[in-house]
Amino acid sequence: MRKRDHNVLTNAASLLVCGLLAGVVVAAAAFPAVAMSGLAAKAGAETFGALPTELTVARAPQISYLLASDGKTPLATMYDENRRDVKQADISPYMQKAIIAAEDHDFYKHNGVDINGVARAFVNNQSEGSGRQGASTLTMQYVRLAIAYSATHPADVVAATEDTSARKLREMRLALQVDKEFSKDEILTRYLNLASFGNGAYGIYAASQVYFGKPPSKLKIEEAALLAGMVKAPTTNDPTTEAGYPLAKDRRDYVIQNMVEIKAITQQEADAAKAVELKVKDKRTPNGCVAANVNSWGFFCDYFYRWWLQQETFGSSRYDRDRRLKSGGYTVVTSIDVQAQKGADAAVRRSKSENSKEAAMVAVVEPGTGRVRALAVNRQFKLDDPKNPKNKISSDPAKSKKKIRGNYPATVNPLLTGGDGITGYQAGSTFKIFTILAALEKGLPLSYTINAPQQFKSEYIISPSSDAACPGTHFYCPTNSGLKAGGVQNMWTAFAQSVNTYFVPLQQQVGAENVVSAAKRAGIQFRTDEDLTLEKGAHQWGAFTLGVSQTTPLDLANAYATLAADGTYCEPIPVQEIRDPDGNKLDIANPRCEKRFSTDVARAAVDAARCPVGDNSTTSKCGSSRTAGVVKGIVDAPVAGKSGTTDSEKTAALVAMTKQYSVAGIMADPDWPQTNVKMKHKEKDGINPPVYETLRDAMKGKDRIPFAAPGQKISEGDQRSIPDVKCVSVDQAKSRLKGAGFEPVVSDAKVPSSCPAGTAHGTSPDGRTIKGGVVTIQVSNGGGGGTPGTPGGAGQPGQPGGQPGRPGGRPGG
Repeated sequence: MRKRDHNVLTNAASLLVCGLLAGVVVAAAAFPAVAMSGLAAKAGAETFGALPTELTVARAPQISYLLASDGKTPLATMYDENRRDVKQADISPYMQKAIIAAEDHDFYKHNGVDINGVARAFVNNQSEGSGRQGASTLTMQYVRLAIAYSATHPADVVAATEDTSARKLREMRLALQVDKEFSKDEILTRYLNLASFGNGAYGIYAASQVYFGKPPSKLKIEEAALLAGMVKAPTTNDPTTEAGYPLAKDRRDYVIQNMVEIKAITQQEADAAKAVELKVKDKRTPNGCVAANVNSWGFFCDYFYRWWLQQETFGSSRYDRDRRLKSGGYTVVTSIDVQAQKGADAAVRRSKSENSKEAAMVAVVEPGTGRVRALAVNRQFKLDDPKNPKNKISSDPAKSKKKIRGNYPATVNPLLTGGDGITGYQAGSTFKIFTILAALEKGLPLSYTINAPQQFKSEYIISPSSDAACPGTHFYCPTNSGLKAGGVQNMWTAFAQSVNTYFVPLQQQVGAENVVSAAKRAGIQFRTDEDLTLEKGAHQWGAFTLGVSQTTPLDLANAYATLAADGTYCEPIPVQEIRDPDGNKLDIANPRCEKRFSTDVARAAVDAARCPVGDNSTTSKCGSSRTAGVVKGIVDAPVAGKSGTTDSEKTAALVAMTKQYSVAGIMADPDWPQTNVKMKHKEKDGINPPVYETLRDAMKGKDRIPFAAPGQKISEGDQRSIPDVKCVSVDQAKSRLKGAGFEPVVSDAKVPSSCPAGTAHGTSPDGRTIKGGVVTIQVSNGGGGGTPGTPGGAGQPGQPGGQPGRPGGRPGG
């Protein structure tokens, strides 16, 4: 506090006079007959001297502002009271003079208490028929507001505002002390920051915004006079109401004329100000996520709010954290990327209307920071009005019979991020990437080959009654889409085509528990009781690689972002910068990252993930069949990702990413997971377009950064020469291949060859392949022609595979 210089005799005289007047005031209130007696004066002086002299001033509640990542675009505001403290330099001089003219002409002359005013009020209030006068100076009014805002109990608030002599005395005593501790300008500024101006506006900054849509530094004479005239009775003098408008105008003109009296303006200026028509905006500051600057951004805002409530930095309980946000005066630069968000919003709505039971959901995460750049879904962010409901009847038959309404077109549920009963959706074959990660960590290279049959009999035990069990057994037997054999596949080709009977045996070989671990380390969370139970016995979770656990678009985008960031996992966060009311930057907004996969493993996984979306690296051997091959051309950048489809196409998913953005989309029915609607992929109303259109729009104007290729060892492994088996018997060919350390399989199809019918024509692949890899023996039909190693038979990759569901079979994605 900056102390003001006062004459000691002046202060002493003030205390003495206030004490004597206090005695008179108290006595007059209690015993009018002895009001002027010496006894009253003596008692008053003693009482006044015993009053507290220290004023505890707590910071009044401040509004918090949420901005987009550009630091300019408004996202939302959150507050208990709409107030933003400003410095004196940011308040129009007219406003400062107007409040003095309205409330305290002698503000700069007295020592916090207007002795003459107290005496006048006392004499006036003893006269019958006279209207009651107050004697509160601006300093005393500030004291009253400060006590109320510093109170920790409701009773203290009442005591600070009740109309009693005791309250007046306390205010007088504290006002004298405040006047010594602060300069007049400081007191004036503090008062203007605390005062209520009606319509939810607290403090001059909010009042200036609500009524005139401008900062307080820009207030004109007539505007300042209006606001100054409202503090005495903001409800009565409310210019936004029919009854209050004329009263507010009269009060404004009264203050303008008083500004002339205190020589703040000239009469000519006053006349001109009075002639200005009274116009106000009546624009209450929006509050909360349901009043976000753009309605569809409410889902991101809600994610931010839920994130804030989890941060212990802001309090020990959720209640404390909520209060801090809504009264702490923070400026939060969120992570929302306006360009990416607008692209995502438009894309999901092009795919599905708000009235569709299907939810097209897209989440965008920045690799290397975890910053969530966009969250979009074809829904309105608001509560359905129970008195006038607009939502459709739930698609869930059980709820539909009871006429229970669903969550479309409006909802405030965290569909994209999980929580409050939202546990996520099955993402299908997108989870195969975690099997690749586990295999790479076990030393198996991308070129590792498996002969993928039409159906694979695994060692995983499931219920014999399950559709996914081999007939008459309790063993899990996944199949491929269309019940076709996959043939000999490596990680590139199997991922490109989504071959189930490659990934289940690969998972079995490296251990399902290691695949689950890889998913968790990448960023997948388990939210359902069923998933949490299966996780405990993960070694037997045979279908995990095929995406049968539930996840959210945000988790899925973040898990793939971990790979794009060379194996560095970052906790998803919705903030970029947080500053407190004093402008201090808080560390809580910093990225929270840690290395979870080796760089080479992550790069190798990304190399395989380039195949499904139509991209290739210098090492990729993707084959010609891709499940989402158009992505590369549309995004026009190096891309990686994977599509996924679930049992009976109840959900559909796609992930597509560059080095800057990881975009995951899931289409599902949040109201009824067992929907009878088939979710689509490539069609206009499928999930693929919203994902690649979002990524395309987010990448506009951005650099095209290439993915780094993995090392040769993790790509190719230990390569060995394949022995020549041309024209030898099949048994001899198998013997030679086994002796060289390979796993021979015999193709069912015969190929044209100059070798005798039934003998070996050659191998696929020929030349070299990984040690221990599968080598297919091609059998001659004796028809002449052909050369060893030409395409044909089971040695070639088959059709796109799928994934078994829980419990039944599942088409590929």
